[in-house]
Amino acid sequence: MQINKDRDWEALYRANDTFWDHGEASPGLVDYLAENPSLPPSQALVPGCGHGHDARALARAGWSVTGLDIAPSSVPLAKRLANGEALEIDFRIGDFLGDEPYQQFDLVFEHTLFCAIPPARRADYVQALQRWLKPGGLYLAVNYMITDDNGEPPFSTTTAELDKRFGESFELLRRWTPRSYENREGKEMMNEWRFR
Repeated sequence: MQINKDRDWEALYRANDTFWDHGEASPGLVDYLAENPSLPPSQALVPGCGHGHDARALARAGWSVTGLDIAPSSVPLAKRLANGEALEIDFRIGDFLGDEPYQQFDLVFEHTLFCAIPPARRADYVQALQRWLKPGGLYLAVNYMITDDNGEPPFSTTTAELDKRFGESFELLRRWTPRSYENREGKEMMNEWRFR
C-alpha cells in the first residue's frame, strides 16, 4: 500500500532542485490567453506559482496578478523575474489550502497543482478554491492526467475524479488537450470551470 505524502517544497527550492520547472509559462495558458483576447482582464490568482512563469504570462495579458506559493524560497526569484520584465505582480508566501483569503479573485489559474496535493487533501483544495474565487469567477486548470501513483507527487488524477469533485459547485465550460511541454504532450488536460 502506497502512503500519499507531500514533498518538502521549500527544501527542493533551497537545493535548486526544481525539476518540474520548465522555465516558461504553461503552453496551454499561453494559447488560452491568445485565443481569448476579449476576456476582460481583472484579478487573477496563481496558487503554487513557483518562479512565477504563469503569473507573468497573465500580467503580460493585462491581468492584475497575485502569485501564491507555500515555499518561501520561490518568491524572491519570482519577484526578480517579474521585475526584469517591469511587471507588477503581487507575489506572496502563503498556503492556498489553509490560509483565509485576503480577497477573492475573478480567475484562479493553476498548472498541475491539484496533482501535487495528496489525495486525502483534495476536498480541502475544492473548499479553498471556493473561498478564493468570486461567485461567477473562472477556474482554469491544466491537470496532469496520470493513473500511476507511487505514493509521491504527482498523484493520480482522472477526469471522472475532477467531475466528481468540482461538478457540484462548478460548471464545466470546456475541456481539451492543450499544447504542453514536450515531455508532457498528451498527458495534460485543460479545464475551464465557472464557479456557480
